[in-house]
Amino acid sequence: MRVSGGVVHNERRDRVRIMITSPLEEDHVRRIEAAYPDQIELIFRPDLLPPARYIADHDGDPSWSRSARQETEWHALLATADVFWDFPRGDSRNPRRYAPKLKWVQTTSAGVGQLVHRLGIQPDELIVTTASGIHAQPLAEFVIGSLLYHVRRFDRLLADQQDHRWERHCTRSLAGMTMAIIGPGRIGREVARVARAFGMRVLAMARSGGIDRAADLGVDRTFDRHELHDILSQADCLVLSTPHTPETERMIGAVELSAMKPGSTLVNIARGAIVDEAALIQALERGQLAFAALDVFQDEPLPADSPLWELPNVLISPHSASTVDTENARIVDLFIRNLGHYLDGDTASMSPRLDIRRLY
Repeated sequence: MRVSGGVVHNERRDRVRIMITSPLEEDHVRRIEAAYPDQIELIFRPDLLPPARYIADHDGDPSWSRSARQETEWHALLATADVFWDFPRGDSRNPRRYAPKLKWVQTTSAGVGQLVHRLGIQPDELIVTTASGIHAQPLAEFVIGSLLYHVRRFDRLLADQQDHRWERHCTRSLAGMTMAIIGPGRIGREVARVARAFGMRVLAMARSGGIDRAADLGVDRTFDRHELHDILSQADCLVLSTPHTPETERMIGAVELSAMKPGSTLVNIARGAIVDEAALIQALERGQLAFAALDVFQDEPLPADSPLWELPNVLISPHSASTVDTENARIVDLFIRNLGHYLDGDTASMSPRLDIRRLY
C-alpha cells in the first residue's frame, strides 16, 4: 500500500511505514511496494524530492528546494515513518529528533560512517544497513580501466588520432605488476580478484595477516597496519578502498608517498580525507607518482582552482566511479531482502550492517 499524497493521520500501525527520502525510479518503488503489500505502507512523494539528474542519482538537483508548505508536509510525513530509504539530505540533526518512530535506515552508500557520526547517532539507537558490496564490481572496473588507460597509453592514442599521426610505439602491461590494496573489504576483494585475472601480484593491508588470511582475501600476501611503508615500497600501483575513520584519515601523506616506487600510480576510490591532497599534488608534480586516478577529493565538488584539474598525469572522476545504471536495482534487491528479515523480527540477519562504533 502506498501513501501517495497528504499526511496520513490514522495510519495502520500494524503495517511498517517506509519513507523514500532520496530520488528513486518509479519501477523500483513499485518493486518495494509489491514485495510485502499486506505488511507495509510506502510513502513516496517525488514532488517533495529533488529531481534526479541521472540514473541512480541519490542527491538530486542541488539547486532545488522545497517551499515552506512542502517543508511542513515533508517533516509531517517523516514523523510517521518506521523505516527510511536513505538519510534525508540536508538535515544535520539526529533523525530520531524529527522521526521519533524511526527504527531502521537503509542507505544507498557504503561509506556512511562519518555521516552517522556527524548526525550523533549512538550505537544501538538505530539499525543502519548500508550498500556495502553493491558498488564493488563498478569500482573494480574503474580501477582496472584507469590502470589500462595509463599503462597502455590511451592518452597518446587519442592525441595521435586527433593529429592523424601513425607512430608505432611500445607500452607496458599490467601482468607482472604489483598492486597494493589498502582496505580489502568487499570492494578491495573484488579489485584483487580482477587484478589477479590480469596477471598482477596483489598485496593487501589488513587488520590481521598470515597465509590463511591472504587466501581468504584472494591476495598473494597480507600486511598489517604497522607494515604500511613495507607494502607501499613494493607497489607499482596503490589502490585505496578503506573506510574513512579517525585511524585512516590522512593515512597517505608526504612520507608515505615518498616510500612508494618512483613512477608508481595511485587510485583512490575510498574518500578524499584518506590522502593529504597537497602532498599528493607535490608527488605528481615531481614525478614520484607517474599517475593518479581520483574518484574522491578532500573537497567536493573539486574546486575550480585545484591544481589537480591541470595536471596531465591525473584522471578525475566526479565521485561517479561506482554509479552505473544497475545500481538502484541491486540496492532495492538488498533492501527487499533486509525488509523480509525486519518484518520477521530477525534483525540479526540484516546486512551489511554499519558498526556505529567503528564507523564501517
